[in-house]
Amino acid sequence: MRYFIELSYNGGAYHGWQNQPTAISVQEIIEKALSTLLKEPIAIVGAGRTDTGVHASQMFAHFNTEVSFDKKQLTYKLNSFLPKDVAIHKIFKVKDDAHARFDALSRTYLYRMTLKKNVFSFNQALYMKQGLDVDKMKEATEILFQYKDFQCFSKSNTDVKTYNCTIMKAEWFFKDNELHFVVKADRFLRNMVRAIVGTMINIGLGKITADDLHTIIKSKNRSEAGYSVPAHALYLTHVEYPNSIKLDD
Repeated sequence: MRYFIELSYNGGAYHGWQNQPTAISVQEIIEKALSTLLKEPIAIVGAGRTDTGVHASQMFAHFNTEVSFDKKQLTYKLNSFLPKDVAIHKIFKVKDDAHARFDALSRTYLYRMTLKKNVFSFNQALYMKQGLDVDKMKEATEILFQYKDFQCFSKSNTDVKTYNCTIMKAEWFFKDNELHFVVKADRFLRNMVRAIVGTMINIGLGKITADDLHTIIKSKNRSEAGYSVPAHALYLTHVEYPNSIKLDD
């Protein structure tokens, strides 16, 4: 049987989602917990590969097992077993060929910035000391919808077949004294969101213009885009799947 897990995690203590040979990952600790509780080796596949320090308020992963179990009880046991910075919300049965990564229709990320020093959010949002022209940043965001190839925002030496992504939503807005950037796409390249935000900050600071974004994207050159903003303020917030993959709730 194949099952999906819905979970969230604070990525501060982890070297990303994916298993690492010499560092702790979110995937590793969940696999160890599942293997211990189900008493058989369990491997999981996540909806994405968040980088070191990136958080997820909603993440999905799938695993296979022939062991029968009560889904609510296993959820409770996992939450008791796992550290406080990882939470399991739900386990549900899916079709045998359902895939947490490849069946995802879209993913949504949030980047949080605070424009005033805040002693309670310094490890959750990026503190921007300089003033930003948010209207210029909003203007530049509209340009993203005109393109598909975002190689300029991709981490170098990434093994992908295509740099094409369809951005469905991208917007800046203020919420609770923070400046938020939300972006939704069918897929994301490694480091893509952090590079987009870094480029937008340069626009907001007046270092480049909104029109310069056309040249940057067309260049397909990572060095032409802005810096990669810190990971601690980035959150995977939503992963969308077709309802047809579910066999139960």
